Amino acid sequence: MGVRRKETVGILLAGGRGERAKPITLKSADYIRSKALIPFVGRRLVEWVVDACREQGIRRFYVVAQGLENRNQIKLLLGHGERYGVEIRYSRSRFDRYNVGSAGATLHNMEQWDLKGRALVLPVDSLFDFDLREMERTHAERDALVTVAGVARTPEAIAAKYGVMQTDSRGMVKGFVEKPGLSRIRELFPRSAADPRATLPTNAGMYLVDCDQLRLLARDPALFRQSHQQLDWGGDLLPWLVRRGLPVAGHTIGRLGDLGSVPDYLDTLQQVLDGSYEQMNRLMDAPDEAPHRRWIHESSLRTKDDVAGTTLAQKIEDGSVVIGPGVRIGREVEIGPGVRLEHTDIGDGADVRECATLTRVACGESAVIGPFADISDSYIGPMAEIASDRYRPLRLDEFSAIGDGAALWPGSRFSGVTVYPKLRLPQLTGIPSETELRSADDILRWV
Repeated sequence: MGVRRKETVGILLAGGRGERAKPITLKSADYIRSKALIPFVGRRLVEWVVDACREQGIRRFYVVAQGLENRNQIKLLLGHGERYGVEIRYSRSRFDRYNVGSAGATLHNMEQWDLKGRALVLPVDSLFDFDLREMERTHAERDALVTVAGVARTPEAIAAKYGVMQTDSRGMVKGFVEKPGLSRIRELFPRSAADPRATLPTNAGMYLVDCDQLRLLARDPALFRQSHQQLDWGGDLLPWLVRRGLPVAGHTIGRLGDLGSVPDYLDTLQQVLDGSYEQMNRLMDAPDEAPHRRWIHESSLRTKDDVAGTTLAQKIEDGSVVIGPGVRIGREVEIGPGVRLEHTDIGDGADVRECATLTRVACGESAVIGPFADISDSYIGPMAEIASDRYRPLRLDEFSAIGDGAALWPGSRFSGVTVYPKLRLPQLTGIPSETELRSADDILRWV
């Protein structure tokens, strides 16, 4: 009989406020949606995370939440895991005061839950493509206290955006460099300057840990004090462990999709729809047409539009609707004639009116995209109304983001503009990129 595999439990870090991801994390200007509940490819992000971990053998999860809204939103969705075939427990509200950093929250709750053995610690605002067994093997072979999941990136991709791990020949971490610039990377890693194909390991924010040893270390007076003040994983705890010569290993995983900002969200969406995430390929339904990777719900294929009066299936067949690669269309979606879609996700109940073009777009449930709208590289929230017509086509591009229930007037042109939920905008053009329209007062400045 073979040796039984030791259990690994999951610790989901869900205490952040999702500031970078606004307006995706906003239901209204003053109501933040938990990052765990970000909509992604027809489900909430945390559901994909739980399924991905369950597929690899994790059956017990511990959620580190923060505050009433965050905790209740996640609990209403996941419950105690019955629907997902797992067991889920939540941090106690009185421990919220210890959420002074991701590592501090982990250590305090690890003690409260009396966790022993191995735990996989991961955030709920990212999508990982990884093999848990391989990570466990690395952890055991190197007798590691913590094994850090890393993603290989080029120096150009890293510069000023990602932290880099410095490792020895055995793959043990010797140090961390926090978001170095390109010149600093080339100074520290001269081989990367000589080879344009060279990659460096960046911290993916997922950790396989030994709970028993970490709990003992947490009693160190210096670490104990810091865990009550400010203690993050990447910036504080891992460097503290490495400085003391404790075994921290690096382990390269396939991919990391950071959904913490609108550009990263859309990049990850395209990669998933294109099939770059092997684990998501297994978790998602098989595409209707494998070479083109299209998912169209049967109810949408049967839905007639009110202009041509034909079903989507008929329009695809006669060529009046063109659906390119990487497109997912949810339930009861109405697609008008002349529509063109590519690398786009459309939520249930949405309307895409005649002659609209959507390229690299996330379109939320029950949103309305008006006729002749031209939208690319943009996020459209649930129930948003994007008004447009033949003579005043609306255009969105360069990572514009329209919040839940917002309404835009025909003829508007936004490039890299963020509109908060439920705002109603007149026709606007010429607003600088990276402008955030949060209130009626913000709108008045541009009218």
